[in-house]
Amino acid sequence: MSTHARPDRRRDVLGVHSLDHFALEVSDLAEAQHFFERFGLLARPADRGLGLHTHSHDHRWGTIIEGSRGKRLRHLSFGVFADDFERFDAHLAAAGTRRIGPPDESEANGIWFEGFDGLPLNLRIAEKSSPEAKSSFSFHSTGPGESGAIPNSKAPRVLPRRLSHVMLFTTNVSKAIEFYTRLLGLRLSDRSGDVVAFLHGPHGSDHHMLAVCSSDHSGMHHASWDVGSVQEVGLGAAQMAKAGYKRGWGLGRHVLGANYFHYVRDPWGSYCEYSADIDFIPAEFDWEPGDHAPEDALYLWGPTPPADFVQNSEPAS
Repeated sequence: MSTHARPDRRRDVLGVHSLDHFALEVSDLAEAQHFFERFGLLARPADRGLGLHTHSHDHRWGTIIEGSRGKRLRHLSFGVFADDFERFDAHLAAAGTRRIGPPDESEANGIWFEGFDGLPLNLRIAEKSSPEAKSSFSFHSTGPGESGAIPNSKAPRVLPRRLSHVMLFTTNVSKAIEFYTRLLGLRLSDRSGDVVAFLHGPHGSDHHMLAVCSSDHSGMHHASWDVGSVQEVGLGAAQMAKAGYKRGWGLGRHVLGANYFHYVRDPWGSYCEYSADIDFIPAEFDWEPGDHAPEDALYLWGPTPPADFVQNSEPAS
């Protein structure tokens, strides 16, 4: 897919087009490979760790690095169009952002600067990996006199199609919204006061490519992965339970974003989400953001969330 002008691109705004990838540091690389491969991803050897890929796309959606400090979000990287790169360089300079070096030489690409809560951020020229349209979603029902039974022994393996979004913990939701909208050109989709907020890309993206949730320190809450049906959400939960990862939350349906979900707790206390049928905001559409009461912000139906669902498992720096 070209990084040059496309008919669905917003020409009137300067904004990132994709969440290119996240980088997470964990204490045990072998454990990480086991978890993510059972989840349905490809965990390929990469510089200093693992690259996370889906089976249907060669894009690297995540980097997992082994470290001695336990789980820690190392950086986020966003994709920009080639002809926006110099404009972003000047825009960030005028805003007074503090430039930093890449966390390691393998990531020496594009612009690096200190983000909100001190999180290292990267802007790089990249192909647009956020979707161009709402992701396909299917529901199959058998007709009268037909059996819809699928034996457990023949249940298909769930393989996510792409990264949908990442949710971060932040020390101030309102200031985080201001930072990401002013500097990266993201747009507010919806929020619930100073508890949680969801932001989308101006060139067409899911309801959110980035979400922020209140905490007393920064960190990563979850990475969300797109699948094509409620059946796959449920099968993914069963797939992970059989692999020994039984803790989580779901099956349910969110209010904001409206996606069907199941969260699987990872070995480090954060989550990976199977997500299906999330709302899509086209490039030409101006979404009207809302500020929703807590009871209208999390889920429409599903089991009660675990008591520690929004507990920040990363150590405070």
